[in-house]
Amino acid sequence: MLQATIKLCCGIAHDHLCRLPGLKITAVAAIQKDMRGLVEQGTCHLPSKIPHYIPRLVGTETAMGPEPAGDVSPSRTSSMDLSYITQGERALQRALSILQHHTSWQAEMMLDAGATVSSTALPGLGKVFRAEVVLAVPVALLHQELFERIEQMPQWNPTLSRVKVLQRIGTDTLVTHEVTAPSPGNLVGQRDFVSVRHRGRRDTTVYLVGTTTHAEPLPLQEGCIRAESRLSCIVLQPLAGDPSRTRFTWLLSMDLKGWIPTSVINRILPQSQADFIKHLCQHLSATTCP
Repeated sequence: MLQATIKLCCGIAHDHLCRLPGLKITAVAAIQKDMRGLVEQGTCHLPSKIPHYIPRLVGTETAMGPEPAGDVSPSRTSSMDLSYITQGERALQRALSILQHHTSWQAEMMLDAGATVSSTALPGLGKVFRAEVVLAVPVALLHQELFERIEQMPQWNPTLSRVKVLQRIGTDTLVTHEVTAPSPGNLVGQRDFVSVRHRGRRDTTVYLVGTTTHAEPLPLQEGCIRAESRLSCIVLQPLAGDPSRTRFTWLLSMDLKGWIPTSVINRILPQSQADFIKHLCQHLSATTCP
């Protein structure tokens, strides 16, 4: 059984199959079950032909060895990790559905160099804002800044005071804690977010999604209101005929909590997207940005 599921997971591990999250999750769960059985039988080493990335797929690599006294059990750790992966995959599929099937977008604002922000209302998400722009930066560089170097984001984005990666699950899923900076005039007080961030790929396109998680809540931060990211999805797609440029699309739906008039929220969120893009371009000023 283990060999069969390993072969299945090896196939799923290819990036172009990220569109099948349910199959990936099922395979990971099956491998977890088989490996736990080996651990319980006293088998501390798996066959040498198993690819090196399998330990990362199932959670922590320590789950394949004996459980140290006093540590969290492998089964509990793997179950929690699988929950985060599932949340990330579901957020990705929801974003893909919106991008592929929803067309009734209303213009919100026009930014410099042709960048636009539009919006629509969707069941379960409320108002969703979509920012679109072409950036004179390759996908790989944007991908690195927005996912691999996410903790450095407050260095170039003044709307954030802190971003902390609480947990890394495999290579494509993060649990993060973000704290906003005080806003001018304190129009909206500081907020913090606990989110699952997940990376997916389709061919040459990279998807960076985020959604609020309640799997392991962080204690409330003094002076902050705990807000929720219902859905965030940044799509990085090489421009046809010019891979040095990227078509940047960003879906955003948030619940800022607290007593904020809807009119204020509808102004703040698209403006925050515009400001984010501006600060990102300034940070990458060595490369021409709009």
